[in-house]
Amino acid sequence: MQNINMALSFNDLVEKVDGWVWGWPLIIIILCAGVWLTVRTGFVQVKHLGKALKFMVKNEENGEGEVSSFAALCTALSATIGTGNIVGVATAICLGGPGALLWMILAAFFGMATKYSEGFLAIKYREKKEDGHYIGGPFYYIEKGMGKKWKWLAKLFAFFGIFVGLMGIGTFTQINGITSAIQNFFDPHREHIAFSIGEYSYSWAVVIGGIIVTVCTALVVLGGIKRIAKVSQIIVPFMAIIYVLFALIIVITHIKNIPSTVVLVCKSAFAPEPVIGALTGITIKVAMQKGIGRGIFSNEAGLGSAPIATAAAKTDDTVRQGLVTMTGTFIDTIVICTLTGFSILVTGAQDKFIVGEFEGVKITTEAWKTGLPWNANFSAFVLMICLAFFAFTTILGWNYYSERCLEYLTGSKKLIIPYRILYIACVFIGPYLTVAAVWNIADIFNGLMAFPNLIALFALSGVVGKETRDYFKKKNHEDIKDIARQNK
Repeated sequence: MQNINMALSFNDLVEKVDGWVWGWPLIIIILCAGVWLTVRTGFVQVKHLGKALKFMVKNEENGEGEVSSFAALCTALSATIGTGNIVGVATAICLGGPGALLWMILAAFFGMATKYSEGFLAIKYREKKEDGHYIGGPFYYIEKGMGKKWKWLAKLFAFFGIFVGLMGIGTFTQINGITSAIQNFFDPHREHIAFSIGEYSYSWAVVIGGIIVTVCTALVVLGGIKRIAKVSQIIVPFMAIIYVLFALIIVITHIKNIPSTVVLVCKSAFAPEPVIGALTGITIKVAMQKGIGRGIFSNEAGLGSAPIATAAAKTDDTVRQGLVTMTGTFIDTIVICTLTGFSILVTGAQDKFIVGEFEGVKITTEAWKTGLPWNANFSAFVLMICLAFFAFTTILGWNYYSERCLEYLTGSKKLIIPYRILYIACVFIGPYLTVAAVWNIADIFNGLMAFPNLIALFALSGVVGKETRDYFKKKNHEDIKDIARQNK
């Protein structure tokens, strides 16, 4: 009984800290950063999205770096498309109401400008090391863009980045999501228990699934960025297409429910508590907090993670790579998370949970099992595979991010191998941590990591805005000259 009370006290403490970190100040700062950068870049996510999607699949012929522009994007997407797209969206809807989905989409729209700026700055301020590898990200655009006197802020970002990978997005939440999905498919009633720790019992499905993912993780992360990028280039596009197709089928086959779902989402985002959930205590603040929080967890706009991968791209064009980086938020949240949310809402899967006794993966699984027009077990199996691969690539991507943070913080690569071993160990123990504590710890480190990066984005927004405007003015002038030349 004493152990249970201690566990409850710890969970309560973690939840309180999470509430402080992801309170109104951070939510407002993230939204303001996105709005401010949208204005400073001239609504880059609206005017140049088509160009960005074109650049996404067309690598530069020239340019220095370690991996192709597309490979760098896939590495970044591997770290963003994960449990947040499947488990996180369901959790946001259940804890924050359907309106959380609208806040997630709005935050992602402005987050595209944030992500563009991060990618731009990553290329502008990256460094080439003596052995030929590139390193960049918020720690370098803080130090080199804001000046040496801000190096302490760069180190603070790197410190938080290590722990986000080690104890947040990279390990615990992803492996927890994978093993939960495996258990829900192979042993939903937990009939085959391997062992127990206190009041918690773990099935053989969780144990075996955790071991397999740990071994696969070890085989890839020990190969560094090139192996991670190679694996990500294959898995991420394939699984994203599969997931989008299946989610689209659910939405299309329930098309008659779409108008009422859109109304529900919009009303729930702004309506007072009595309208959207007097019994569960859902408020506008909760809807915003869960929607924006889970959205940032998923697409990482403002977090400062994606520019770490972007810095390795073979390119010398800051604007072009910024546009490519921006597509990550569009694909991750505006496409995939939105489809997840609508697949849940049009099937009514969110109404089938008991407050305090649910897991996000069960809700999305319910949506797929009841929403797809074929065998429910097959649908659940496909979702399990999608979640497993998405989460696995996120584990890989965040290993790379946190390694680069460690390299910057220590000034050498001597601790990289020991860190990889520790990282793999965290993946191994991840399945045996409670869901509530896992997500809250991840949220805390996400928020702490965001603060130094957001300060840098505001400070350097003038640089991003001016050079972006100059770039497109020059491009437009060149296009006019080309048209005039052709008319002659």
